Amino acid sequence: MSIALYRKYRPKNFKEVLGQDNIVRALSGSIDEDRIFHAYLFIGPRGTGKTSIARIFAKEIGTSEKDIYELDAASNTSVEDIREITDGARTLPFESKRKVYIIDEVHMLSKSAFNAFLKTLEEPPAHVMFILATTEAHKVPDTIVSRCQSFTFKKPSNEILKKAVERVAKGEGLTIDKSSADLLALLGDGSFRDTIGLFEQVSNISKDKKITIDDIESITGSPRGEVIHSLIKEILEKNLEAALVLLRKIAIKNIDMKIFLKMLLRDIRLVMLLKFAPEMEKEILSEVSDDEAKVFKELKGHKNIAVLPQALKELIYANHELGHGSIPELPIELALIRLLGQTN
Repeated sequence: MSIALYRKYRPKNFKEVLGQDNIVRALSGSIDEDRIFHAYLFIGPRGTGKTSIARIFAKEIGTSEKDIYELDAASNTSVEDIREITDGARTLPFESKRKVYIIDEVHMLSKSAFNAFLKTLEEPPAHVMFILATTEAHKVPDTIVSRCQSFTFKKPSNEILKKAVERVAKGEGLTIDKSSADLLALLGDGSFRDTIGLFEQVSNISKDKKITIDDIESITGSPRGEVIHSLIKEILEKNLEAALVLLRKIAIKNIDMKIFLKMLLRDIRLVMLLKFAPEMEKEILSEVSDDEAKVFKELKGHKNIAVLPQALKELIYANHELGHGSIPELPIELALIRLLGQTN
């Protein structure tokens, strides 16, 4: 049975970790100074590397695989589940100085399970360390949080996700151009797991060991870049009817409106920055294909370029409204009408 690429390419040491420099520096420093705390709380969105770094930290302090225990609190929520851990914590490690317990999605524990866990967390055996991970810190009782050293994981930037994609592509003997890597990073929405998962799906249909924009579009339902650019042109021309007609054609093709709007926001932002922050031009254009660079340069010179900041404002509002109605494209239609039309 093959291993999912996200698991296969998990970082194996602190040097391989991407996007969490502050946390890596703090944990490495605590090891160097031999100031290891008995309990840690890792907070952050899914797919940001919390459990990966927990495993690395456990190994870096000298804990062997036999003495690392993992529990998914989402499916082990009861007092009995926690008592198995607290009872086991009293026994000495097999091969290491410490036992390390990694409890993922800890906020899913029941109230009674948290209460049963609190005593051990207050007075843990000297040979035990707990690493708790959660996507919803507000659901973790203050009595638990106060007994842990907390670290907040941030969503990786698109640039970091692109590096992750390129690393996996190289490891798998595949080639991927910068525009394709950028699109996967955008669609991954700040999650290493989701980004590499999309990469794996696309790699299954790629030909000649090369991943292309066409492959990504066919798997994810994302629109072609040319369609996005055409809509930006209609916005700049303040042509409401043409913009609505184009949006309708996109909707008929069953393109995912969330993906479409995410790509539209990204490209409008880049065009706007090219116009109003010219010092960023080299950096921006280095991240897009030559064809996109040519289009963006043309768009930034349009006489109505000043409409783009307001367009972003309206479309960001539309993004919040997506998914709340039976007509997926309606929030975008309303945004275009507010931006380009006259309403009574």
